[in-house]
Amino acid sequence: MAFLRNLLATIVGLFIFCFLLIFLLGSIAASSESIPHVEDNSVLHLNLSGVVVEKAVDDPLQELLGGGPAPISLLDLLAAIDAAAYDDRIRGIYIEPQFLSAGYSSLQEIRDAIIDFKSSGKFVHAYGEYISEGDYYLVSVADSIYLNPQGSLEFNGLTAGVTFFKGLFDKLEIEPEIFRVGEYKSFVEPFIRKSMSEENRRQLTELITSVHDTYLQNVSATRGISVDALKEISDQMKVRLPEDAARVGLVSKVAYEDEMVDLLKSEVGLGSGEDLTLITFDKYMKTTSASSLSSNKIAVIVANGDIVMGEVDDAVGSDQFAKEIRKARESSSVKAIVLRVNSPGGSLTASDIIWREIMLTKGKKPIIASMSDVAASGGYFIAMPCDTIVAQPNTITGSIGIFGLLFNFGDFLENKLGITNESVSTGEFSDLMTVTRSLTEYERSIIQNQVEEGYRTFVTKAAQGRQMPVEELMKHAGGRVWSGTQAKERGLVDVLGSFDTAVKIAAEKAGIMGDYRLSFYPRQKPLLEKMLTDLSEAEVKIFAGQEKVFTPYLQQIESLQRMNGIQVRLPGNLEIK
Repeated sequence: MAFLRNLLATIVGLFIFCFLLIFLLGSIAASSESIPHVEDNSVLHLNLSGVVVEKAVDDPLQELLGGGPAPISLLDLLAAIDAAAYDDRIRGIYIEPQFLSAGYSSLQEIRDAIIDFKSSGKFVHAYGEYISEGDYYLVSVADSIYLNPQGSLEFNGLTAGVTFFKGLFDKLEIEPEIFRVGEYKSFVEPFIRKSMSEENRRQLTELITSVHDTYLQNVSATRGISVDALKEISDQMKVRLPEDAARVGLVSKVAYEDEMVDLLKSEVGLGSGEDLTLITFDKYMKTTSASSLSSNKIAVIVANGDIVMGEVDDAVGSDQFAKEIRKARESSSVKAIVLRVNSPGGSLTASDIIWREIMLTKGKKPIIASMSDVAASGGYFIAMPCDTIVAQPNTITGSIGIFGLLFNFGDFLENKLGITNESVSTGEFSDLMTVTRSLTEYERSIIQNQVEEGYRTFVTKAAQGRQMPVEELMKHAGGRVWSGTQAKERGLVDVLGSFDTAVKIAAEKAGIMGDYRLSFYPRQKPLLEKMLTDLSEAEVKIFAGQEKVFTPYLQQIESLQRMNGIQVRLPGNLEIK
């Protein structure tokens, strides 16, 4: 009887599972095939919340099941705003940021796209309840800005922080073994210090000052307030209440959302009793997916994340991206390539593999680098051989330096866990990369020499790509981080501009201006394959449902697992906010 009960329960369970799976796949298919209808007299609603990524993967499960805001696809959003400018059904844009998480280069891209939209003669209005410093950079382009009477506006300058782990390692008796070249190559500082070095403090101060100067200049241009006045407002934190923001001119009015709706209705000629038609940007993007039918393609290869060996879905895998560049080079329909880089770097070897494919492409068809929020160290390595490098003024780039990192867990294992280790070897240096004892001075010298040789390779190839003497390039190397503006002044980038700027340069060099279409790579996985991959890689989220205080620290520790070999990577866990 027990056997029959178990068999029956299994059959019923399988039946229910199959029914739910068929229902789920049917719902996904229906949602993916439906294209929203855009009514006349509509307003494009940029209700921006969540994380901005370069190119988001379509995820019908996210739409169907919810679970928080979906990632915002930057490149798709830019295309949607551009299409709306020429769409007679769209009368204007309504911006409503809600805890938007984006780098300042991404915000600059969206900001520039909205300014271009305004040149069509259409209106742009914004409303916010809590407007962060980054949110305000975006909404400051609006014709009018309303701030909720009980809301707040952050306008008190930028900060860049670094988290240090030396105290933790001391307590756990873990000994980092550090190898680096460049006085500014400060990625390893969190593991060997409890505070910033003077060199790192200086470079970060100059970096965020440059980014903030760009911020103030652009806000000044759109709000009509002098840079000096804005700097005083920021430095003294003169905006502490919504009324303060209105008094100094940062917002147009302190008002509720229904008052903003009334303004939007008046803009499109509706009475107070009539319904306003808003279409969210994510729905509108689905109506603009059909691109030009031109046979001339510009391949946009999006390199987003850490640079690692092999093929990895959520990083820049050397094999995968080398193959994408090679395919674009050999394709007769691809007339030019735009390498979109948003990466803090990673493996030197992986970066060099991608670099080689770019060098093989140069001279055969134009290849342009477009830098996003970060294109530093390894991210700069893969951009530097391109024909032209385009960066935003607030892009974080440079960091031409190199390091190696090992950990000695011997004392931790023995004293904390009671685990000891002993090995035999055939050669004197067979266990050179051990993690259970300290290295000898001679062993350290071997690894240090390898790191220094890697640095010479980096600097030499950077000088070659930038067509400047090695001695001149060295003045801007040493691991030093620069803003896009600073990099342009030093010849590390060619043009300050947007993704669209890079595309136009590529089209012009290929002789296809006005007759091309964009094709994005790597291609998105088929839905079923993605679902199966996600299931196979499912993991227990230990902190799910809890306050995510430890998330940044866990992410940094997790990134250490990918650091195989010598690294070219942005200093530390740098975040400007």
